[in-house]
Amino acid sequence: METILLVDDEQEIIKLMELYLTNEGYRLLKASDGLEALEQLRHNHIDLIILDVMMPRMDGLEACMKIREEHHIPIIMLSAKSQDIDKIAGLSIGADDYVAKPFSPLVLVARVKSQLRRYKRFKGAEAKNADEIIIDDLVINTAMHTVFVDQQEVKLTPREFAILHLLAINRGIVLSMDRIYEAVWNEPFMESKNTVMVHIRKLREKIEKNAQTPKFIKTVWGIGYKMESL
Repeated sequence: METILLVDDEQEIIKLMELYLTNEGYRLLKASDGLEALEQLRHNHIDLIILDVMMPRMDGLEACMKIREEHHIPIIMLSAKSQDIDKIAGLSIGADDYVAKPFSPLVLVARVKSQLRRYKRFKGAEAKNADEIIIDDLVINTAMHTVFVDQQEVKLTPREFAILHLLAINRGIVLSMDRIYEAVWNEPFMESKNTVMVHIRKLREKIEKNAQTPKFIKTVWGIGYKMESL
């Protein structure tokens, strides 16, 4: 259930929006000015804000700017001012949509649904990107535990994947064999150089076009391995 914050000092407008949005299954929170809106944001998860422009203490424009300092959730501005310059002012400071008063409640509901759909797609793409580590033509998906090189999937063992991921998140940094072993095997090193070397060799055979002259995993003689930031 998405949560919508209604911010308006006109109680009749609040009641009207509340009636239609509640019927659509949304959870609603209310505020009568920008300061109350910011307080609600500090204490609640909110998916969308409907924000009036003309309010006491802190108006909608100032509230919108402050919200945008920390949040990317959709904001629909409401205003009795319907001139283009007023719409441009609202949109230029970070609002996603602008609805002029008086408005049709059904149109407002449609705008709310549209903004929430767009936000969900944006968050989905953002989450997907957060799961991926891309180094040139090497793509590591940490959520799916998949690896692609030049768009071709490469099958790795769990330990090979763990080594690759460790090197990828520390790219540019030289990791010693004991650090790699303890991080991946989760036990003290105890002279296990050959174990690490064998896994690195197999990993290179799978992700490098030429394992003898590796592109991704470099050997730093006498210290360990690092992954280049290509």
